[in-house]
Amino acid sequence: MDDFELDEVVQRALDRLTLLAETTTAMTSTLDSHAAVRRVCRILVPQLADWCAVDLLDEGGHPRRVSVVHRDPGILPVGGLTGLLPDAPEDPVGPLSRALIGAGPLLLTAADIPSPDKAADPLDARQLELFDQLGTHTAVVAPVRARRQVLGALTIGRSADRAPLTHDDLAMVEDLTHRIALGVDNARLHRETQHIAERLQRSLLPTLPRTGPLQMAARYAPAATTAEVGGDWYDSFLLPGGSTTMIMGDVTGHDLRAAITMSQLRNMLRGIGCDRQEPPEKILHRLDLAHNALYPQSTATCLYALLDEDENEGGGWTISYSSAGHPPPLLVTHEGDTRYLKGGRGLLLGVDPSLPRHHATESLPARSTVLMYTDGLIERRGEDLHHGLTRLRQHAAALAREDLDTFCDELLAGMATDHTDDIALLVARTPTPSQRSR
Repeated sequence: MDDFELDEVVQRALDRLTLLAETTTAMTSTLDSHAAVRRVCRILVPQLADWCAVDLLDEGGHPRRVSVVHRDPGILPVGGLTGLLPDAPEDPVGPLSRALIGAGPLLLTAADIPSPDKAADPLDARQLELFDQLGTHTAVVAPVRARRQVLGALTIGRSADRAPLTHDDLAMVEDLTHRIALGVDNARLHRETQHIAERLQRSLLPTLPRTGPLQMAARYAPAATTAEVGGDWYDSFLLPGGSTTMIMGDVTGHDLRAAITMSQLRNMLRGIGCDRQEPPEKILHRLDLAHNALYPQSTATCLYALLDEDENEGGGWTISYSSAGHPPPLLVTHEGDTRYLKGGRGLLLGVDPSLPRHHATESLPARSTVLMYTDGLIERRGEDLHHGLTRLRQHAAALAREDLDTFCDELLAGMATDHTDDIALLVARTPTPSQRSR
């Protein structure tokens, strides 16, 4: 082998390593598997092929073409040839059907690519139409496989005016599909973990009381950028004496420990509240003592409130509340006036249970809405908290006359774009005087 041939071999090896490195970077730069494979296709074209397509199997096992890239973008029709594909047949014959059960990588020459009217099945017909539309002379179809499971297929093609793909390219394609598969599999595992975490979090949330004239609604929204469970929680239940509780809390941390602590605090507070039926500041004091004894290394915020009909106000209602370091509840009247209820403030749970706590009592006009929330609704990185509180008042005022489900949904839509923390909402609406006795 002369020096020129040696340099050529070394250069091909370097090009191959560069291509593999770029593919790995593309697949690990995002947890959106569709976006990642589109980046990979743009890397492979035109370095390795004239065009590239990636098909992935969805959760139901149906193939979907998620990316098609050609060196001449103008050759692709509007829509890019992507979308749902026919299911693979039970007895696969076409190369794509075979790849989707794990066969390959498969090298196809011009003799192996018939016209679309000679397809073996609907999926094969779609693949042959793609070959025909893109002027394919040689191609390689390879399974995208991870953990002994086929996740999809990669197809690359070259036209007749370029050196054909050969058996020497199969090892390269297999390495590429291995890297694509790892990225797709990681993205799916992350998505599954998110769903598990969210289901766990939701399973810890209570059912709201449905008796009496007081209307209630709640929402929980997991963080948009994390797969972890958190310590945000809400609760509401009827006390034996007739009061309706409204409770909102947030345990420090975003992990399983925080979720467990949250669940246990909620259950302790239920027991203390039902047994003692004392004013809110005394209930929070008892909770703080229990929290300090059981979770000495943990802190949490909590807002505990009692809603009662006011016999002296002709159908009005009152709210008595105490706060352990939690954001203040927002009162929204039917006319759209808003104000934060800032009384009864005290330290977080777990800081110093020996200090006294306080409570405040406010009158609630008919058809007014009380909103409790966790800080994920109002906090944004790099923004002053005052701006978040002002934004919340503006959104809530605009929704003052909407039903509570719409109120919650629209509030989340307007306030929680790309939120980086969990959000819990709890709202109660007082009835009109005529609804009091119903």
